[in-house]
Amino acid sequence: MIIKLEGSEDMGESEELLGLLESYQAVRRGHFRLSSGKHSDTYVQCALVLQHPREAERLADLLAKRFEGVEVDTVFSPALGGVIIGFMVARALRCRFVFAERKEGRMEIRRGQELHAGERILLVEDVVTTGGSLDEIAALAEGMGARVVGRAALVLRGERVGREITALLELPLSTWEPQDCPLCRRGESLEAPGSRHS
Repeated sequence: MIIKLEGSEDMGESEELLGLLESYQAVRRGHFRLSSGKHSDTYVQCALVLQHPREAERLADLLAKRFEGVEVDTVFSPALGGVIIGFMVARALRCRFVFAERKEGRMEIRRGQELHAGERILLVEDVVTTGGSLDEIAALAEGMGARVVGRAALVLRGERVGREITALLELPLSTWEPQDCPLCRRGESLEAPGSRHS
């Protein structure tokens, strides 16, 4: 599968991440329901790369470098996809890591974790399509009095999500609302590999 890169801050880093994703066969073709609820003919499974600690460390270091000079107290990620890269970015930034998980359809901080008023929070995700999960955890953090100082992801699927997101790689991938999906109209079977639908 050949993917052309969009312009990005550092094409070398983008090429490196795309090469890693392709070498681990983490870019899949088919008919997928994304965590956002949208449909796509392409799915990016970062876990296939992040299962290798050396690769996860390298990518986290590259992402953390984008936030040099930004004061960050805690990295905050949505489970499940953001946990590994969020933890590794926190390690690179030498700060704390907290994650939220979905319970009965809503993101919650559980397992004794908490955020504090005045904490400077960096939101980190693996793949962003609409930014909905980051919006949910941003609202959660701000509701506890914390302050979001940035949003980051390994991959931005090429949609403009209305907020500034720092990503190592932007991929121009097609997505559709379910009612507009040409793959549904052709009767192609649908996979839902994202954690929200599993």
